[in-house]
This record gives sequence, structure tokens and C-alpha cells, in this order.
Amino acid sequence: MAEGAAEGAAEAPAESGDSGDSGAGAPERGVAPIKPQYLTTKEQFHEFLEAKGQEKPSQEIEAGDRSGNDLAEPEAKRIRLEDGQPGEVAKSGEQPQVQKRARGQNKGRPHMKPTHYDKNRLCPSLVQESAAKCFFGDRCRFLHDVGRYLETKPLDLGPRCVLFENFGRCPYGVTCRFAGAHLGPEGQNLVQEERVQAPPVRNGLDKALQQQLRKRKDSGDAQQTLPEPGTGALASGSVRTCGPLTDEDVVRLRPCEKRRLDISGKLYLAPLTTCGNLPFRRICKRFGADVTCGEMAVCTNLLQGQTSEWALLRRHPCEDVFGVQLEGAFPDTMTKCAELLNRTIEVDFVDINVGCPIDLVYKKGGGCALMNRAAKFQQIVRGMNQVLDVPLTVKIRTGVQERMNLAHRLLPELRDWGAALVTLHGRSREQRYTKLADWEYIAQCVTAASPMPLFGNGDILSYEDANRAMQTGVAGVMVARGALLKPWLFTEIKEQRHWDISSSERLAILQDFTHYGLEHWGSDTQGVEKTRRFLLEWLSFLCRYVPVGLLERLPQRINERPPYYLGRDYLETLMASQRAADWIRISEMLLGPVPPDFVFLPKHKANAYK
Repeated sequence: MAEGAAEGAAEAPAESGDSGDSGAGAPERGVAPIKPQYLTTKEQFHEFLEAKGQEKPSQEIEAGDRSGNDLAEPEAKRIRLEDGQPGEVAKSGEQPQVQKRARGQNKGRPHMKPTHYDKNRLCPSLVQESAAKCFFGDRCRFLHDVGRYLETKPLDLGPRCVLFENFGRCPYGVTCRFAGAHLGPEGQNLVQEERVQAPPVRNGLDKALQQQLRKRKDSGDAQQTLPEPGTGALASGSVRTCGPLTDEDVVRLRPCEKRRLDISGKLYLAPLTTCGNLPFRRICKRFGADVTCGEMAVCTNLLQGQTSEWALLRRHPCEDVFGVQLEGAFPDTMTKCAELLNRTIEVDFVDINVGCPIDLVYKKGGGCALMNRAAKFQQIVRGMNQVLDVPLTVKIRTGVQERMNLAHRLLPELRDWGAALVTLHGRSREQRYTKLADWEYIAQCVTAASPMPLFGNGDILSYEDANRAMQTGVAGVMVARGALLKPWLFTEIKEQRHWDISSSERLAILQDFTHYGLEHWGSDTQGVEKTRRFLLEWLSFLCRYVPVGLLERLPQRINERPPYYLGRDYLETLMASQRAADWIRISEMLLGPVPPDFVFLPKHKANAYK
């Protein structure tokens, strides 16, 4: 499932597998076997980074720890200690409290909107060069004085604007943090007419549709508020065509007439909440991912026209086989949402999330809870399949409780209900990431699902892992956490090799991610900081990768945490750091210094409690 896949990346299960590998001594269970000459202690590791990173020490202290506390202690943990929560020193005569293991979402992290976003913001009418008319009229609270805005605007972050170079025009104009690349001598926004093109991303939310959804709120039929297919196209000035009159817009396709989803043997990038955004998917496509899927979208939020939820459906042209994943607990809303998306976006399949383990979803009857609600589950699958013109897929877990597998009983029913493909994550909801995925059970489920294709998911971090998974008879493998730790995993699987990628190559990947992020989220201050935050979330997983050349035994296993080690160069060592302050330092190499009030804590507790 989406959220669960990202949630457990930093947890190191007790179960390790092979613990008798050769080395200087018996390796610790659950710890990656690194060559002795690279091993070091926690103190020496941080001393090395501090000694090598003295070029801007004051800035680093300010960015990483503004309270003056020890950087080795994560901010989230200090907050818990100050609040007297588990981890507090026991008073005399009292039993010391046992520290609970960090799991799930880091809900205790402070949610603070940077105050500099609201200070001296330029009016959107000036940014979009329509100064003759302000969108807000007399009620406008934004600045209309460009000169005053430029006096307080932070310095540019670089000489090149990605949007200007790729699309011939930067829509953020003077507010762009790279504005020097496209501002004329009088502050006008320059345009390269011969290169102007609209960003190629598809599946955006049309303003008219958003207004209709908001007015309708949660009641009424979607078809009553949406234009019929074709009427909107003619109204927008499209070219009229002549040809045979068809009834495709009024007669539903029969199941045998639907497009087939033939992805057997292909590498499927899992829908990863938070980290599986469009820029990250572009990185994975470049390294060989065949099938991509958008992050989990909540159907009720889509039906309400929420901009942030519709953003999860956006598709880049490089995503040639692309689907969206929906989460919901009720047949009526799920079916309405499927019908709405069928008429408004371009996808190759729609996936139902029946694997989400988090309480927020489970307690409302969605995600994993649907595995215990067979009647609702059937109505959802049948209803969505009836209104969709594209194949419907489902992602499930082995079950809800650890020793009570349900998937083998559900798979034949899903096949009869109309699912075109099912992906099975080899863990239960209760189990989370405390044990390895059960590929033996996945092999049993292949027979139960036949002839419907079954994809397997769980613990794929090398081409050997993928090969063993394919030997179970699955139609293909879905890669989740493995792609977060090393997105070049897709190349390794296709080329059947271990890639000893250098630190400079890894930094170049992060640079490409920031470019894709600026294209996607914008090059103004808000866009830059949103790109930075998603980069930092990804870095909280990337730090768990151990370079191939440092390992005593290949390959690294997904349940093995890296010990403290010094890499082959400073950058490789910096990328191995598990401190948020060092992740921020890497982000500053790519996106410039962080704002004065910048605060970052990982979304997942497991990453915050290192």
C-alpha cells in the first residue's frame, strides 16, 4: 500500500536472514555487513562531517538546530522529552518507562507554515502581467508596488531558470527565485517566443469543473454537473469533424470490449504516499520503471474538488503506462469518483487501495478494512468496474491480522467481480514491517488468482530479490521502498548487475529531482521550499543505501540498517548521515540556503527517531 510502503523504510526488523557472513567478526543481526576499513563510531562519523563542513558553520547550525541543542538528538525526540513522554528520565523510586518503538506517521511533529510566505507578497495580477485589473479589487491585501517587493525579495538562488529554459517563459515572472535569467533591464519578464510551450503535464483540474464540484459539495449526480463528452470540446473552439455517428457516449463498453492491461513481466513502481510524487516518478522512469501509479487519492476529497488531491492525479508524458489509486470506504462515493475520473482524466488503469494500514484510513472502513467487509468490497469493485472504460486493478495485503491470511480467499472473488489485475503485498496490516514479506504465501496465491495476473510486492532491493520473486510465478513485481532507497534499482534489475554508483552520480540524480520539482511545484519561494521539503523526505530514505563497493556481502538487504561508516569521499559520507541537519545541508547544495524560519521533521516517526 501507499502509506505503509513509505512508513517503514527506516525500521530495521529483528529478522535478518543470513547472519554468518565472513568479516572481521560476526556481524550483528539486522545490520548491513560493511568492510571493516570503512566502519567508524557515531562520534567519529559526526566529527568527520563537522570538520569537513566548516566552510559555513554558522549557517549549518542555524539551519539544523536553532535552539542550540545537540544536533545528534532529533528535534522530534527532544519535543517528546520536554513534554515528559516516554523516554523521560525516571524519578527516584519509580520504574523507568519503556521506550516505545517508533512506528507510523510522525503526527507529533509541529505543523508550521513559514511566515515569510505571507510577508510582502506580490499581487497575482502583477505576476501574471494583467496589472490593468486586480483579481481581488479593493479587498486586495497583496503588494502592487513591484519596486517595494524587489527591495525585500531574497537574492536569487542561481543564474538559470528551469522553466524559462524548458518552456521559453517563466510564469512566475519577478517572483521567480531565478528571475535574473529572464528579467529585462526594466524588470519586464522576457519571453523566448520560438520556444514557448505549455507544460506537458496532463490531468490537471479545470477551474470550471472545480467550481461545479464545490457547488455540488457531496450531493447530486456527477453527470448532472459535468458537460457531455463533446459539448465542452466544441465550446472551447476545437475543430469540428465529420464522420460516422456513434453511440460510445451513451452505451457502456462490455467487459470484453475494455482495453486490456498487459503489463506482465514489467517493473511496476508502487504508489508511494508523500515520496511517490511526479518528480520522483520521472526519476524512476528514467532508470527503467515500466508502470507508474499516482499517490493514493481519497475519493471524497476528489469529489469536493480539492486542488491538493487532484494534484496527485497529474501525469507526465514520460509515464507511458500510468494509473491512479483511489481510497474510499463506501460504494456510492467510490463509484461516483470513478465515473468522474473516467470522463475527465487520461489514465491506463484505476487501482483500488485495499492495503493502507494507517489508523486514519482503517478506522473509517477503508484500506485494509475492506478485506473484512466483503459485501462493501464487492459493491465497490463491481460498481467501479461498471462505470470505467479502463481496467480496474486492486492492491491488497495478506490480511489484517498476522496469522490469519485472507488474500487466497479473496482473489477468486476479485477475479469474478471484474478486477483485471491484483497486487499482493506479502505482509498483514498488523505485521507492518516487523518481518520479511511472505513470498511463499504469494506463490500459493498465484494459483488461487489464475488466470487473473497477480503482481507481488515486498522487500525487493536487488536484481536477485526480483529474480527470486519472479520464480514464484507472479506476473510481475511491484517495487516500493527499494525504489526510495535506490531509484536505479530498475536499471539493476533489467541489466542483471549491481551498480556501484558514485556519490557524484547520486548528487546529479538529486539535482535532476530539484529541476523536475521546480517545474512541477513552481520556481517562486513557495515552489522552491515545497521542492526542498519533498527532497528532504526522500533523503530520509536515501541515507539507508549502502554503496556496493563498501559491502562485504552482496546484495544489501532491505531489512538491514547501515552502521556508521566513512565513505570513499566526503559527499558519500554526508549522504549516509541520518541527521536532518545534514539532509538540509545537501538540500542547500542544490537549492541554496534555507529561510530563517525553516523547520523540517520527517513525516514518518521511524525516520525521525534515529
